[in-house]
Amino acid sequence: MWFEGIAWAQSQAAPPGTGEQLLFSVIIPIGFMFGIFYFLLIRPQTRKAAEHAKLLGSLRRNDEVITTGGLIGRVTDVDEKVLTVEIAPNVKVKVDRAHVTGLANPARAAQQQHKKKEKE
Repeated sequence: MWFEGIAWAQSQAAPPGTGEQLLFSVIIPIGFMFGIFYFLLIRPQTRKAAEHAKLLGSLRRNDEVITTGGLIGRVTDVDEKVLTVEIAPNVKVKVDRAHVTGLANPARAAQQQHKKKEKE
């Protein structure tokens, strides 16, 4: 009794020429939703990841960085995968490069980069 309406709905045969209906009712909306997800989620995330990778590659001594743990310090030694960060006078911590979220003072870092270019 409860499923009688469902059984009747399932028993109806599809009329001929529904291929066009399938295109407009299923495929195009799914493509449209994928386009929205791409431009609102995927593309900005890949840009942000590329900028972060560029930042990690350009880290040098005396840069002030912020780690994912919230530590703010100055880079004292740079290795391929590990940075040594001084968080207080004579307190140095080794941090994996991937755990650096950004520069503590990006404006100051940009000024230092500009001064280095002027000297060269």
